[in-house]
Amino acid sequence: MDFEMSPKARDYHAKLQEFMDEHVYPAEAEYHRWRHEAGPDNHELPPVVETLKAEARRRGLWNLFLPDESGLSVSEYAPLAELTGRSSEIAPEAINCSAPDTGNMEVLHMFGTDDQKKRWLRPLLDGEIRSAFAMTEPAVASSDATNIATTITKDGDSYVINGRKWFITGTADPRCKIFIVMGKTDPSAPRHRQQSQILVPRDTPGINVIRHLPVFGYQDQHGHSEIEFTDVRVPAENLIAGEGDGFMIAQARLGPGRIHHCMRALGMAERALELMCQRASSREAFGSPLSDLGVVQQQIAESRMAIDQARLLVLKTAWIIDKKSVKEARTEIAAIKVIAPRVATEVVDRAIQVHGAMGVSADTPLASMAAHVRTLRIADGPDEVHVRSVARQELRPYR
Repeated sequence: MDFEMSPKARDYHAKLQEFMDEHVYPAEAEYHRWRHEAGPDNHELPPVVETLKAEARRRGLWNLFLPDESGLSVSEYAPLAELTGRSSEIAPEAINCSAPDTGNMEVLHMFGTDDQKKRWLRPLLDGEIRSAFAMTEPAVASSDATNIATTITKDGDSYVINGRKWFITGTADPRCKIFIVMGKTDPSAPRHRQQSQILVPRDTPGINVIRHLPVFGYQDQHGHSEIEFTDVRVPAENLIAGEGDGFMIAQARLGPGRIHHCMRALGMAERALELMCQRASSREAFGSPLSDLGVVQQQIAESRMAIDQARLLVLKTAWIIDKKSVKEARTEIAAIKVIAPRVATEVVDRAIQVHGAMGVSADTPLASMAAHVRTLRIADGPDEVHVRSVARQELRPYR
């Protein structure tokens, strides 16, 4: 395995680094000022991000996550995703590489009909609209996707959807125009053939957004919402792939997406480590800089070693996907989904500790980082589900 960046990836990395330094980091203060003045109930996109999007497109930094658009492999895109994770609220969207749109675009790219691609994929690729992926439900343990209770019932040339979803990211943003909804089309089918996925336009009658859920007190700009679907009727041609393909589509969607999440988490951890080192070197206690204290040095060293170990595992996973397939990398995908958010959570926590009271304030990005990265240990399946997957694969030869 060779994890050295290809010439193409190096070129993109240099361009993206320049974009981050010259435009993204300076825009962070304006982004947070606008959101603070607008209030937590305003989920519109701060205008500064539209300015960043235009600049990113001008520089050719657009849709880098999708190989057929950018020409980049998963391994080549991974270090770019890490860079955007350093400013996770702004940078991914600025280059049109933010979740859940990336996963939804991959689904439409892989499984969508020509009409579905024209109507929904093209506007998403152009950054004109946003989307949501409605899978998680409040009444069942959605870590097991086969539990999903929402029904998608065929009725003539339509499907009728009934059910309740929650923590559906992207719904609050007024640019969200389409849901990909996962539900059961045939409860009597084999366990992994009961579910289907279907496209539901945001303005379809019967959709009721009950509330936008905060995460550790933070209201995400795009929102994490609870939604009720009551007799929501859409044309049969809105079904993605075929009936019973929902679980398969979900697995295909989550593979590359977890690489993106994990590398962004490590980018966040890298920035937290930098902040920790800057604070430790500039702050004095007991007559010397904090960086002279053995306990602080250990926190810094443990962070560096953990980040590097996690990155190597993520890059190995990306390499397997590129050289073999998502299916061949399923154990590694499960492993990185545990390791990368866990490492990032620990590094951010150490950085908060070194900053003291400032670390839990809004004067640094650390408190927001802590809230965001902690949710990754639940989103796309909790740690325990992925640990179970790794254990089952490890035990397979012994059974």
